[in-house]
Amino acid sequence: MAKIFQATHVGKVRKNNEDALIVIEPETFVVADGMGGASAGEVASQMLVETVRDFLIRVPLPWDEKILAQTIALANENILNLARQNEQYKGMGTTATILSLDGYRAYFAHVGDSRIYLLRNKNFQQITEDHSYVEELVRRGDITAQEARFHPMKNVLTQAVGVIPRLYIDMANFSVEKGDAFLLCTDGLTNMVDDETIAEILMSAEDPAYELIEAALAAGGKDNISVIVAGVD
Repeated sequence: MAKIFQATHVGKVRKNNEDALIVIEPETFVVADGMGGASAGEVASQMLVETVRDFLIRVPLPWDEKILAQTIALANENILNLARQNEQYKGMGTTATILSLDGYRAYFAHVGDSRIYLLRNKNFQQITEDHSYVEELVRRGDITAQEARFHPMKNVLTQAVGVIPRLYIDMANFSVEKGDAFLLCTDGLTNMVDDETIAEILMSAEDPAYELIEAALAAGGKDNISVIVAGVD
């Protein structure tokens, strides 16, 4: 496994950072973007990454996509239960994007609009699909992907962890190749920086996580920003 880069930043507008991220050995990565009043978003995203970590370290390898999805389902239950017990946490939730690499295959599970990207032979592609209202509009052909970036309802999610009891979790696996680079990020990056610029930074920066954060801040930093970059040797 090539070097791993990670960074998170509160941004220029928000007062607190509701993102959470974690690297779990071996080669498993999680990003979460919390939502909710007061500090509830921070609570939800932190519960997500802690639940994933505590679950996985008790489970034998490999951690395939079904196991990763189980961790999200458990976090969903835990967050819902806490919100039921505490009025201050009512309505909180979080995205959940998890990637696990074993040197031969990539496994992922995903809910919300945080993303996984793959850079392979200079081809940069989004692996996950956003669970959002505007993404549904794009899939129907009602708006373009470029229009979606600036749509007034771009932050409206159709799926989030800790919001509904019956959660739909995207999951899949695919083979990896030497030289692949993966990016996990919250929408604080992708709402500020276009895919072409992100790909250029991944291919050229000594510390791509730091440079991606800097690019998002330079574009306005309107949200919390979190990124993990990992490569395959």
